[in-house]
Amino acid sequence: MRVHHLNCGTMNPPTAPRQVCHVLLVESDNGLVLVDSGYGLGDIADPARRLGPTRRFFRPVYDPDETALRQIERLGLRAEDVRHIVTTHFDFDHIGGISDFPHARIHVTAAEVRGARNASTFDERLRFRPAQWEHGPHIVEHDPDGESWRGFAVAKELTEVAPGIVLVSLPGHTRGHACVAVDAGHRWVLHAGDAFFHRGSVDGQSPVPRIVRFMEPKLAHDRTRLPDNHARLAELYQRRDPDLFVVCSHDAVLYERAKETA
Repeated sequence: MRVHHLNCGTMNPPTAPRQVCHVLLVESDNGLVLVDSGYGLGDIADPARRLGPTRRFFRPVYDPDETALRQIERLGLRAEDVRHIVTTHFDFDHIGGISDFPHARIHVTAAEVRGARNASTFDERLRFRPAQWEHGPHIVEHDPDGESWRGFAVAKELTEVAPGIVLVSLPGHTRGHACVAVDAGHRWVLHAGDAFFHRGSVDGQSPVPRIVRFMEPKLAHDRTRLPDNHARLAELYQRRDPDLFVVCSHDAVLYERAKETA
């Protein structure tokens, strides 16, 4: 499978480094697959309703050319061939673009759907935006269990999407957060979503900005899981396996490295 790395939403939170919304576009034998979707055209048209008050902190640029839809078109591919969107979680900066692909099936953990649709905590009521899925997408719920993937105990290969796409359960940032692994042929790409915010959390070298260290636990549904999640991903990252490239959603440096070596 061929994997394209897209930035589907530049953000400029105060005192933090520039952030991206790192989205994978996968060309598979079963059509096009997105891993996350970033911001969509609907978010740009109506940010107050679709993104809510926290948009004022993250300060997205609202550029239509950054949407997955417009970037797919510029690649000479057809938007209607996006048949599946696999989501790490349902935060607004990860699923805003799903409404630009109304016929795609949306794959997510069942735990994440419960948290989004039946928000029982304050953070869930604040972070999830039902306006982003009011178009009635076909949501496919998954319960990863019984399989392991590179040391992660709970995973599920999404063979109905395409062989070589694996949903890896890693709750903490949200109730049903997951990582998504994609076999790109010459290597696996592990999209860790928001399981870590900055490369310094996993590479053991780069200093993590103070605002990021503050934000990450504040935005976590279960902050007690963060140290273990970081440790698991750091062990994998620091092994430097040549057939594995680890990225997260918002680190702009990891995004640029992924593009350069795709």
